[in-house]
Order: sequence, then structure tokens, then C-alpha cells
Amino acid sequence: MGEGDIRQLLRHVRAGRLSRRGFVRTMLGLGLTVPLAAEMLASAGIARAQTRPGPAPAKRGGGGALKALWWDAPNLLNPVLAVGLKDWNAGSLFYEPLVYFDPQANLVPVLAREVPSITNGGVAKDGTSVTWHLKHDVQWHDGKPFTAQDVVFNWEYAADPATGAPAVGVYRNVKHVEAIDPHTVKFVFTQPTPYWLMTGALIPRHVFESYRGAKSREAPNNLKPIGTGPYRFVDFKPGDLLKAVINPSYHVPGRPFFDTVEVKGGGDAASAARAVLQTGEYDYAAEVGGVEDDVLKRLEQGGKGTVRIAFGGRINHVQLNQSDPWTEVDGERSSVKTVHPFLTDPAVRGALALLVDRSGIQEQILGRNGQVTANFVSAPERFRSKNTRWEFNVDKANQLLDAGGWTRGADGVRTRDGKRLKMVLQAATNSVAQKIQAVIKQAAAKAGIEIELKTVTPSSFYSSDPANPDTYTHFYADLQLMTYVMGPPDPERLMRVFTSWEIASKQNNWQKFNVWRWRNEEYDRLYKAGETEMDPVKRAALFIRMNDLVVQNGIVVPIMLLAKAAAVSNGLRGVEHNAFELDFWNLPFWSREA
Repeated sequence: MGEGDIRQLLRHVRAGRLSRRGFVRTMLGLGLTVPLAAEMLASAGIARAQTRPGPAPAKRGGGGALKALWWDAPNLLNPVLAVGLKDWNAGSLFYEPLVYFDPQANLVPVLAREVPSITNGGVAKDGTSVTWHLKHDVQWHDGKPFTAQDVVFNWEYAADPATGAPAVGVYRNVKHVEAIDPHTVKFVFTQPTPYWLMTGALIPRHVFESYRGAKSREAPNNLKPIGTGPYRFVDFKPGDLLKAVINPSYHVPGRPFFDTVEVKGGGDAASAARAVLQTGEYDYAAEVGGVEDDVLKRLEQGGKGTVRIAFGGRINHVQLNQSDPWTEVDGERSSVKTVHPFLTDPAVRGALALLVDRSGIQEQILGRNGQVTANFVSAPERFRSKNTRWEFNVDKANQLLDAGGWTRGADGVRTRDGKRLKMVLQAATNSVAQKIQAVIKQAAAKAGIEIELKTVTPSSFYSSDPANPDTYTHFYADLQLMTYVMGPPDPERLMRVFTSWEIASKQNNWQKFNVWRWRNEEYDRLYKAGETEMDPVKRAALFIRMNDLVVQNGIVVPIMLLAKAAAVSNGLRGVEHNAFELDFWNLPFWSREA
């Protein structure tokens, strides 16, 4: 698509023949980042779409209690240290970012006064800096003012390797962050940066400054948040119950509506869905995509609520450990200093890729909540590789293993050089995951691979506790069934998980996301190039090549592009289900039907 074609599309948007959303999605298909697509609209004089529902109530509060269920119970309320959705979602009651992505992939100001752009001077034309103008009169829950120094501190805190923040990699190319004045902060990059959105939920400098670095885990406020958000902390029982009360000084006039919020954890996804859809005991249940679709449809017949789904970049896949989970080196298993006894063998990896019945999983288990894919990156469309294929073929798997020298023993399990093809496949506890595990185990047995299934409670599996050996970042198993969330509609952050500098280890408290312990020089070079490539077509090609490397190398077996699914009471209003953000992203604008 040339310049003339893009200008024609902009004329269609201005005339109302094409929506902003349609234009942005087209640009994403060409490989542009969302900020660049938004910049093109702004430069053409096309106003940002209104994404907030209706006028504010006459006064905040008066809505009573909002009751939500997170069966995957939170156990940490510091969003900078968290490694899982359960903790990020819970923390979003209290902490806020500079901007959110709305469901149409527009950037929406939260703590920022406006979204930076080249037009308003916020984004440097060469892509080497971005300047944020912050809202005035925003207070932390303890009454202290929110300022540019807080934003600077979040960079200092997360970028310090001793802190052990998973987001340290996000700031890798940030040269420095400078407070220009109390309400202006500038990020300066070491190189042109097409995806310049660095920060997430922000924590207060005056509360956490004493706990930066090696003391980060000792901060009392890791469990007692003090944020700028719509609700203030009341009580928290990790793995069980979180209580919050309305913030009377919230910076959005007339918001929020609900007086209190209660987030109940534990149980399972099916029980959570039932409590909203059938019994009506709760208003909202997150992450019910872990329930078979036919069960969800039956529960919806209860008439109390509906299941809302949205597709973004969530990828359900099997991870193949490239280190040895059964050998301890320097106090850690799955050490990068070890090599897996057989999962580095192309024959074994190739066979495993052929032993996942994706069609059966989609048709019999996931239904509307899943789309079969052979790619790790399946969205936006321009980043989806056409070089990969998936196939379910037990005969071919057997042929690969035969050719690789793996012979069947008397019990039918293959061996080679004294090594037995026995693997542990672990996953978080939920009915969909266990059914997928069973499908894989059954097919593998037909190829002479013995698989032992292991389940871990979600609160433990997704825990940020470095002393917990059952977390997915420790990866003390051969295989792991996982779903990774892309978040923003751009693959840069998602694909960072395969870089060598993101390897999870004892040294970084297992707070990084390369859980495979995979190292590949070509991949690292491609990723670094993608971080700086300003040409959208060339940038898309780089990410496609990265996708092909991880899929064709066999360290992941992509299964399904998953929907984000939530159960929502019929009485709730203003809930904008958003595949790009956390469930509570627009909680201040929720209300209840009178």
C-alpha cells in the first residue's frame, strides 16, 4: 500500500466511510505500531474517538458493593514485581498507568494529560525520545502528590537488576528518564524506538524508595498498595480475599460508582462462571476461558449474565525446556548451565509438534474461545507468518523417532543411549488445561513417549515468590502448557521472552520470562533490529522471522489463539471487554442498572 492509498483511507475516515478502528487495524496489518497509526490520524486532523461511556454521575459513589471472582487468586499487589495476570488485575484496583489501550487499540490517557505524538511535540521525529505531560492535582491514596519524580522512580526501580522486576527488559534501551518539571517527564532512548510506550502501572516513590534493589521483596506495601486508582486498600488475604473502598479523592470527577469492591480468589473457573451466569451471586468473573465452551453455553441459559470474549494475542502453547529440570547446579534446577537430555534433539521436538490434535481441542473443548494456529504470533495480521504449518500425524511422529534412533522397549516406551522418553507435562489447574494435557498424553503414547501429567494450583503456578519451586518461571518439568498474553497490539514485548537476556534464573529471582533457557544469536540480532526499525514493512518481516525461528526450532508448539473471556452480570453497565488490557482497565466507568 502506497502513500496515495493511505491518504485515501484517511479521507474515508474523515468522511465517515471508514471508522478509526478500521483504519488502525489496516495500519497494524501493514506492520505499523499503534502509536504511529494514531499519529497519522492526528496529523490528518481526525479527532480521537470517544471511548468513555456517557456523562459522569452527579456524584461519585452510591453504587453499593461490586463483587468479583478471580479463581486464579492473587497473592502479590506490587504490579512491578508481579509475573501473572492474577496479580496485575488485582493491583489495577489501586495502581494506574500513564495510558491504556482501549478495545479499538487507541491509546487513552489515564495519568497522562494527553497521548504524546509528533504533532503535539511529545514524540521526537527521529524516535529517540518521548515526553509525557502529566495530569495535575492527582494524589496518591495517602494524600501525597503524584509527580514526574514518581515516573522517574519507576524507571529507576524496575531497571535496577537487583530489584528483580520482570519489566527490566522493557527499559533496556532507555538512556535516561528526566523530570522536566513536576508534571513533565522525558524518556530518552539509546536508539530510534518505534514502540515507545515503556511504563505500566506506576508505584509511588515515597513509599517504595527505601525498598529499591535487593530489598524489593521486603516492602510491606507489596501487600498493602498505595496508588492513584479509583479504590483504596482495605484488607488482603493472599490467595483468598481482597477488599477495597472508594477513593474519595479520585482524579476523575464523579467516578467511580461502586462504594466497595471485593475480589474473591480460589475455586475454579467453572464455579466462578456459575456464580455470575447461573446463580447471580457475583457481578463479574475473570478468565473463564478455562471452562469448556459447551459448559459456558449451558450456564448462560441461567439468564443472569453473559460470556464476553475478545481476541488479541493470547497464545496457548506447549513449552519445551531446553535445560535439565532434574539436575541441580549451584542451587537451581533447569539451570542455563545444563542441557536437556533429549528435548534438544530435533527428532523429539519434531515428533511432539506432530502429536497435538489442535482441531480436536478446538472443536471438542474450546469452541468459540479458540482459533487454531501454527504461529506464536498470530495477531495483528501483518505479523502472522505464512511460512508455518501445523499437522496432527502420529505416523509421521513415529517415523521421525525411528529415524532418530529412538527404539521401543518391551513396554512400548522409546529409549536411546540409555535415556527413556519419559516427560513431565505440567500446567495450572483448570478443566480445559487438564483436558488438553490428556489429549497430548494420549497421542504421545501412540508414538512411544510416556508423559506424566502434573497440575499446580494457579496461585502457586503464577506466583512471583522466588522460593516457590512450582512457578512456571522456575519450570521444573520437561514440558509446560502455558498461555502467554501479548497485551498491547504489537508483538515487541511478547517476543522479548525468547531473547537471551530474558532467561529466568536464580540470579534474577526467576523474575524473567525466557523460561525455556533458550539462547540463539540470530534471534537476538533480529530482536535488536526490530526494536529500532522504523520502516513498518521491514519491522513486520523481522518479527515474522523471529516467530519462524522459535516455531521451526521446536522450542514451542503453538496450539490455539485464545480469547479473553469473562462472565459479566446482566446488570452491569459500562464494562468494555478489552483484549489488550486488564479486566479492570475502565472500572471507574462501570455502573449498575437501576
